[in-house]
Amino acid sequence: MAELKIVIIENEAATARNLAHMLQSIDDSINVMVSLPAVKDAVSWFTANSNYDLIFMDISLADGMSFEIFKKTAITRPVIFVTAYNEHALTAFKNNGIDYILKPFDEQELTTALNKYRGLVSQPVSSANATADVERLLEQLHKLSNPYKRSFLVHFREKLIPVEAIKIAWFYTANEIVYARTTDDRQYVMDFTMEQLEQQLDPQQFFRANRQFIINRKAVTEVDFYFNGRLSIKVQPQPNEQILVSKARVPDYKVWMNQ
Repeated sequence: MAELKIVIIENEAATARNLAHMLQSIDDSINVMVSLPAVKDAVSWFTANSNYDLIFMDISLADGMSFEIFKKTAITRPVIFVTAYNEHALTAFKNNGIDYILKPFDEQELTTALNKYRGLVSQPVSSANATADVERLLEQLHKLSNPYKRSFLVHFREKLIPVEAIKIAWFYTANEIVYARTTDDRQYVMDFTMEQLEQQLDPQQFFRANRQFIINRKAVTEVDFYFNGRLSIKVQPQPNEQILVSKARVPDYKVWMNQ
């Protein structure tokens, strides 16, 4: 197999050494040409060198973000991003990225990334296939960066049906039973406690108003001032009981609604 010339851009020396060792253990045709810790070093090296095949690149370097490298010198080879930051995926794919591996990585992930590189090199890739590939990777990254439940499987008339979390207006508990009311005014019994739901729901979307209610921000229609510094939350569909936010929780509620 032809030699595969790899450049590593990583600000942590131990991580760079570990990555080089794992790559060479996976494929003995790999030649790690250089390990660069900073944007400045990378720009200098790439300006003087063009004889390499593939780059493994961290995003946060000693002197800034690695995307600065692309602005200061021409990078024409594919890049596999190996990083702890999953929020930069789209920018990565706009800068020669063909894969995006989150730390801590393992040999299987590196093997998959290398196989992907060899597959891309060995055969032309249509723009449609490339776009689909990027979309699949972004979907995987979204799941990693947003680990909260997107749907619940609930019992309904001797069946199990999926209910999207975003379509649940509020959760309510009474007599140790938890109910979910959807935006189309359907009610389901949940197999979770309120505490479990609080951990599983996206905190940007749902708020624990009090011991009895967890509300969806999209369900809120009006907020009234109430006795003793509390707030009265109006939601749609309307529950049988008033939803009150205690004085102590009012600042948290305001922060949540102002996101």
